[in-house]
Amino acid sequence: MESPFGAVNLPTKLDIRVTTYVLVFLITCFYFVFPSKRQKYSPGVPIAGLRPGESLKHARERFRGEAKQMLLEGYQKNKGKPFYVPSPLGERLMLPPDYVEEIKTKPVGDFDFVGTFFEMFEGQYTTMGDRSTLHPRVAKAQLNHYLGDVLPEVMHEIVEAFEMHLPPCEDWTELRMPEPFVKIVARVTSRMFGGTQLSKNDDWVHSTIKFAEDGFIGAQTIKRVPVILRPLAAKLIPALRRIKIHHRNARAAIFPMLEQRELSAKKPVDFLQWMTDDAKGHEQAKDFLAMIQLKLSFAAIHTSAAAPMQLLYDLCSMPEYVEPLREEISSVLEKHGSFTKAALAELVKLDSIMKESQRFNPLLLSRSFPSPSTQNLSSKYLVTMERIVTCEYRLDDGFIIPKGTQVGVPAQAISMDPDIFPDPEKFDGFRFAKMQQQEDIAGARTQYAASNKESMAFGYGRHACPGRFFAAAEIKMIMAYMLMNYDFHFPQTSTDRPPSLPVETQYLPNQEAVVLLKKRSPEKRWIPFS
Repeated sequence: MESPFGAVNLPTKLDIRVTTYVLVFLITCFYFVFPSKRQKYSPGVPIAGLRPGESLKHARERFRGEAKQMLLEGYQKNKGKPFYVPSPLGERLMLPPDYVEEIKTKPVGDFDFVGTFFEMFEGQYTTMGDRSTLHPRVAKAQLNHYLGDVLPEVMHEIVEAFEMHLPPCEDWTELRMPEPFVKIVARVTSRMFGGTQLSKNDDWVHSTIKFAEDGFIGAQTIKRVPVILRPLAAKLIPALRRIKIHHRNARAAIFPMLEQRELSAKKPVDFLQWMTDDAKGHEQAKDFLAMIQLKLSFAAIHTSAAAPMQLLYDLCSMPEYVEPLREEISSVLEKHGSFTKAALAELVKLDSIMKESQRFNPLLLSRSFPSPSTQNLSSKYLVTMERIVTCEYRLDDGFIIPKGTQVGVPAQAISMDPDIFPDPEKFDGFRFAKMQQQEDIAGARTQYAASNKESMAFGYGRHACPGRFFAAAEIKMIMAYMLMNYDFHFPQTSTDRPPSLPVETQYLPNQEAVVLLKKRSPEKRWIPFS
């Protein structure tokens, strides 16, 4: 039938391409002609990290690779006072520790801690981040309460994962350890999340690893695209497109488990079951539980894998710590027979060197049990207690924070304060073990999982990472198993510790460094469950 409008000429591929280019050009022009609203600053607060004659635009870009130095400089020059630090998304307001007690109790609606995570990881496009309180509720209550019950299963998975993801190492073997460590931690964490059904599910384990990697790459990629063009760009960025595959794998793994458990009277002791039991309203939907479980893997796996990786580098560069640690582990195992909660608590030297390693190499400059929200991401970051202030706010001393300001506390810079830690630039692996011996210092305040104003790697206050005790136990067991069963050192050609990789407020373990590994002689090894 002939069209009433006469002959219709369908657009050619060239027409569509030209139209698209014109549209993108016009949108880009609009973006630069009508820029977003300018940031408001607190009067009289200095901007740290600026070099003489340097433009703010240049300093913001330099922050991508020099955040640690800029934060430390700002803290040292403005000790006890607020300061701004430039960043690609605008100046962040760093607050001194004296404000911590006040900030931690502020209403979530006024000091939005999830908003910072959405912004950092572009949650709109990566799907990372969630305002649900289900996972923090479960971590605080059931996980911490039943921690001793899950440790034997975790130890089983550590042994199996080491055998699966490391070569035999009967002789000295060169390895790049980041990839094996991530796979080991992914399986171990999945065992706690959902038992062997998750830890032995290759598609699930693969997606828990790649979801975080694709989300990170996707976020960093789309940050470089003008805001108004991001919805279009998101459809073209491979890392963001792969996130749908990870969602599909999560549903395929979790849905059958939930359906089987509905038909069984026996309840497993794992995180998925605890979430199922505690879920309310929309939290009970299978899709919601599957997505939350996947999102939990984001920080749980990569942050917990980074800690032993950094500590392994430290031990290779300072081998004098290896034998004292082995002696402590052997003594504890002789007394307890296995890694119970009580046994792990007695690994004081191992706990101490884990904390000292973290002090020098925080993973991400802000949060280890990991959650989709910023409250649980603070374990290895340079900045903690990050919030977006949603309305102009006057603190108790009269200091005014403008609406829209992103605030935080420079946790890593505080950990380098000589008034808190004497000789802070010196790596002292047993620093915190020695501090525990002092009568005026409570042991809990110096532990790896501690949360206080001198030690805010896991956040502070009501939003401190609720899963930090599991993370500490997991890392201890992995490192203890490695120390008791392997010898390791750097190649003779590279004896220096490999530098960490700075990416804005994230401080990642070196991915290219080579470590030589060899299994210890059979009489020296510790093989549990034999």
